[in-house]
Amino acid sequence: MSKSHQHPLSTERKQTTDSIADKAKQAVKFKQELKRKISRVSRWLHIYVSMVSFAIVLFFAVTGITLNHADKFASEQRTQQVKGKLDTSWVNAKDTTHINKLAVVEYFRNQHKIKGAVSEFRIDDSQCGVSFKGPGYAADAFINRQSGEYELSIITTGFVGLINDLHKGRDTGGAWLWVIDISALFMVLVSITGIVLLLFIKKKRVSGMIVAVVGLALFIWLYYACII
Repeated sequence: MSKSHQHPLSTERKQTTDSIADKAKQAVKFKQELKRKISRVSRWLHIYVSMVSFAIVLFFAVTGITLNHADKFASEQRTQQVKGKLDTSWVNAKDTTHINKLAVVEYFRNQHKIKGAVSEFRIDDSQCGVSFKGPGYAADAFINRQSGEYELSIITTGFVGLINDLHKGRDTGGAWLWVIDISALFMVLVSITGIVLLLFIKKKRVSGMIVAVVGLALFIWLYYACII
């Protein structure tokens, strides 16, 4: 009996075909695994970032309403007028560079419990003016440079005024500005991961994207209708 032998060229072709098939299977497997990983990471981010940022999003949502109706809370504003006299040596120096700004500021903080950061310290020929600003808070002092007598006005806008200023980042300092930036980043992550998760749901993918596009179009229309 004669033995049958495969032609070397046929064997080489078969090995090449098998190699291509294996690579194709690996590529498909890699693609599927990548999709699963993206889905898992997106789901994890969406859930936990949403929970972490829940209070932040709620805060900015509520203060968005109070900002839009700030006139309803105008009655919460309180103004206090105070008069007094401080050490004239702090403010009556002929050379204005020798005016003791630190002593003046600390005097008001200690004597009248003034809060907020110093936003301005003005000096002219007859008087000095010091302004303190904080969220929901403002204080202005006008000091006679010759006599040291001053008039101090303290304005507080209440709880709603405070949270409205926090929403706007007005007179809040650098730390709170970081809070606003991080909050915005959380909102972006929640939005993006929500879209990514939608793309993995075949039955809802098309309808969900249609709703998203309609929402975007509605927002643009409202912008042009109400603002421009």
